[in-house]
Amino acid sequence: MLNNLDQQTFGALVEPHRHELQAHAYRMLGSVQEAEDLVQDTFLRAWQRRDTYAGRAPLRAWLYRITTNLCLDRLDQRQQPGRTLPQARQAPSSGADPLPPAVLEPVWLEPYPDELLAPDDGNPESRYTMRESVTLAFMASLQLLPPRQRAVLILRDVLDWPASETADLLDVSVAAVKSALHRARTTLSAHYDAVQFERLSLAGLDAARQQQLDRYARAWEMADVDGLAALLKADATFSMPPNPLWVRGIDDIRALVGRSIFGGQPGRWRLTPTRANCEAGFGLYRINDQDGSYHAYGVQVVSFDGDRIASMTTFRVPALVKYFNLPDVLSEK
Repeated sequence: MLNNLDQQTFGALVEPHRHELQAHAYRMLGSVQEAEDLVQDTFLRAWQRRDTYAGRAPLRAWLYRITTNLCLDRLDQRQQPGRTLPQARQAPSSGADPLPPAVLEPVWLEPYPDELLAPDDGNPESRYTMRESVTLAFMASLQLLPPRQRAVLILRDVLDWPASETADLLDVSVAAVKSALHRARTTLSAHYDAVQFERLSLAGLDAARQQQLDRYARAWEMADVDGLAALLKADATFSMPPNPLWVRGIDDIRALVGRSIFGGQPGRWRLTPTRANCEAGFGLYRINDQDGSYHAYGVQVVSFDGDRIASMTTFRVPALVKYFNLPDVLSEK
């Protein structure tokens, strides 16, 4: 069926599935960089094995099979737990504690650009919405599952695949799918609060929320610790992977940010708005003292609870900004 196509025509046929396959790979792997590479591998594998596609299942399902199996192969090779956030690795620190060395192994979740998400199909049968299934809270819990349980839960509860199709994709029995799904749901429910998501979820970015984000960006750019503290919940958290340290509570955030992040230096940082993991985000840039330009430092995800900020996660990986269509360097302010 596909053998008669040239490579350009074949590419045009599979390309419309890129965003949803990349989001699927992100849920499996926890890394936007790995997900992008893996979808390229999916398309290459599909082209090389196009003679094996008999047309009995939709092309989309065949591509999902390839993507899922490539993800499972990569996770088996990695032989490490799923990617996570500092909150899952250790207890909170004091804001006065010295910063420990960064953990540079591939153990950290990465943020995901909203621009790369496929549209939410609004399927009322899905246990988790497309939006919910890429939030940092959901992703951190999802990564606790063994890889095959993770695949089953994504296929069944996020994508709403029937048990029979999931079993066919994974080459297991329907009974095995049902058993894996039960174990996955049990583990996930112990670490993820879906009710809390519903409480925190807001459709769109209203004027009040935008005003809070503007104040947040000003506080960073003016090194205004008091201004930042005024925006926070009492039990807000602050983390910055790949550094494993994280803190909870306004006093400890004030101490850490004032000492190590702001340093009493207005103009040290610039923030450029973006959207990540269906939440507010910023590209974070730090000044180069030599020429006054601002160089990419990483990407922040800011989570709200009502009108207060509940968490700030700074992913200190400069290369991430390209996935958000942000520049490596900003011109002088």
